[in-house]
Amino acid sequence: MGFLEQAVNFVEEKVAVIVMTPVNFTEETVAILVKKPEATLNDVILKSISVDSVTLLAKVSVSNPYITTIPIGEIDYILKSAESVMASGKIPDPGLLVPMNLTLLVIEMKVPYSVVITLLQDASTEWAIDYNLQLCFTFDIPVIGDVTIPIRGKGKIKLPAISKFLHCGKKEDRDWFSFKNWI
Repeated sequence: MGFLEQAVNFVEEKVAVIVMTPVNFTEETVAILVKKPEATLNDVILKSISVDSVTLLAKVSVSNPYITTIPIGEIDYILKSAESVMASGKIPDPGLLVPMNLTLLVIEMKVPYSVVITLLQDASTEWAIDYNLQLCFTFDIPVIGDVTIPIRGKGKIKLPAISKFLHCGKKEDRDWFSFKNWI
């Protein structure tokens, strides 16, 4: 390799470093300066029991670091117990995040009765079902574009005793369990 080739390679390397360094610096700076909303799964609770399904509520706190509202594009969810999918779905356009504050989102999930019965056979003596919830939030942040934030949470869904359910709850649910329906 001649002197001229070495000089050209040297110049190419230096130019590449000089030209690429601001790009890397800019990408790193933007990544540090651009804050994203953060989400935390607080709890999953039983809302109601009907003739055909069980309704569960996932309570999620989402922070908005911006001084403007942020539209939530959609929320995808998969609720599992062990490796069985209890419920999954997509909630389009669930609302807005309050500026510079926490927003409590309540995500309603319906679990078909056939799935619940199968899970109850495996439920512990505590009347609780282990769950694994995967949520994926898509936010439409102005100037930046769509940002997706996945979160996961595990826990136990406490089930009420049947006697407690029969004495309180919706009238149509109590009627369904009444003796006259089984005669």
